[in-house]
Amino acid sequence: MLGRWLKRNRSTDDASNGHYRNGNSHLIELRKVVKNYETAAGPFPALKGIDLQVDPGEFVSVIGRSGSGKSTLINMVAGIDRPTSGEVLIGDTAVHTLSEGQLAVWRGRTIGVVFQFFQLLPTLTVIENVMLPMDFCHMYSARGRRERAMYLLEEMEMADHAHKLPSAVSGGQQQRVAIARALANDPPILAADEPTGNLDSKTADSVFSLFEKQVKAGKTILMVTHDHDLAVQATRTVLLADGEIIDDALNGHKSEQPFVSAKPGEDDA
Repeated sequence: MLGRWLKRNRSTDDASNGHYRNGNSHLIELRKVVKNYETAAGPFPALKGIDLQVDPGEFVSVIGRSGSGKSTLINMVAGIDRPTSGEVLIGDTAVHTLSEGQLAVWRGRTIGVVFQFFQLLPTLTVIENVMLPMDFCHMYSARGRRERAMYLLEEMEMADHAHKLPSAVSGGQQQRVAIARALANDPPILAADEPTGNLDSKTADSVFSLFEKQVKAGKTILMVTHDHDLAVQATRTVLLADGEIIDDALNGHKSEQPFVSAKPGEDDA
């Protein structure tokens, strides 16, 4: 059953259903997404009826104060968290309807996730970390996995460090490895949560350039960032406040909105 689910083709017989199976006409569509977290004081609304559309090849940055819902939004797109209500549609997949097992397989093939704190396994070498998603999703042959991992490390200028442990390279280099790992299964989408938040400005610019290169290669990127200067270099910037989108426009044509950045490493609902 899972194999048939993975092999579904787009259904475009009914033009009223848009370009994808579930009626969405955009690669990423969030429809009236609400996310409530239970707290000692009662339900906390992290997202309040979010509507968001992202097309293939877009580079969208998400900004806002700490607690505005940025990370929760990214987690919805990546299938890391589930909405309390609403729909999360990615291509032909209604992500909010998948079981945990289906989510893991879908995420491994569809979304490359990049975290602020790298999340590399410390006991695996750099190349083994990059090969891990390929192993998990049973993609490529054993030889093909190693060859692809080396290719990606070369793209990230990390091939010379392939056989080192993550602790033997710098933070910026670890983030390059994390990006290579996110690209391991050639996913169409990258979801990055504060990918430069732990880096100095020069290294952050270098990592951002790597993302721009991936967009030019056809990837779609959704990136949470506290860095306003980097955010406005993306195709679009989405501004969140108190769980709601209050501005969503092409960069270069944005309305003036107040922006207060979160501090690097500061928790965001």
